[in-house]
Amino acid sequence: MKPRSLFAEMLGTAVLVFFGVGTATLSFGFKLDGGSTAAGVVATAMAFGLVLMVLVYAVGPISGCHVNPAVTIGFLVAKRISLADAVGYWVAQFVGAIVGAAVLYGVVSSTAQYSVSRVGLGTDGFGKHSMIGLDATGAFIAEVVLTALFVLVILAVTRRASNATVAGLVIGFSLMLAHIMGIPLDGTSVNPARSLGPALFVGGDALAQLWLFIVAPLVGGAIAAALYLGFYPKGEEEASVEPAPEVQPS
Repeated sequence: MKPRSLFAEMLGTAVLVFFGVGTATLSFGFKLDGGSTAAGVVATAMAFGLVLMVLVYAVGPISGCHVNPAVTIGFLVAKRISLADAVGYWVAQFVGAIVGAAVLYGVVSSTAQYSVSRVGLGTDGFGKHSMIGLDATGAFIAEVVLTALFVLVILAVTRRASNATVAGLVIGFSLMLAHIMGIPLDGTSVNPARSLGPALFVGGDALAQLWLFIVAPLVGGAIAAALYLGFYPKGEEEASVEPAPEVQPS
């Protein structure tokens, strides 16, 4: 594993947290959604999707742009990354998320309007912290399903080098879709690192409920890999990237 790949994962995760969680904090914490919850959901979903799309093209050629432990476990179970490399990626991603959350906290806490208890830092949550009061069971199922769909899309779209041009668009839109559905449910994690970083600065229930937003996305990522291996068996994947044979004129 090259150090630049680990640095790319760390930096990419930090950027994802800063922009995605930052938009959530501004929309729902500082109430800059104009009183429209729907507007805040759309803005936050777009922020996560757009920043990931940009990162895919910026750092994808260096590290693959996982920037998400659930994506990495998907690649590990699908046998597209070694265990040693996966562990390195996980460390880099969690460190990056903490760095991104720290920078975001440093920015927003410098305003007189900010307080951890009132504004927060875009953390995920269930029960009273869910917009619709979703309980732990519902949140766990939602995170597994949303993460499985998201990681399956990534595994499928990156299996062929010829998809590189459109991969960023597809991956970004899939994350945006997951957030449009997931934000009203539990804030949307689908990324254990994204949940850990802000929770460390908010504490309280954010930390107490953190286990769900680490375990459920990892389960979803592993399920996505199993589905991927079923859809694209080994051997068929290699054959699918071979150029079509030329037809000789008769």
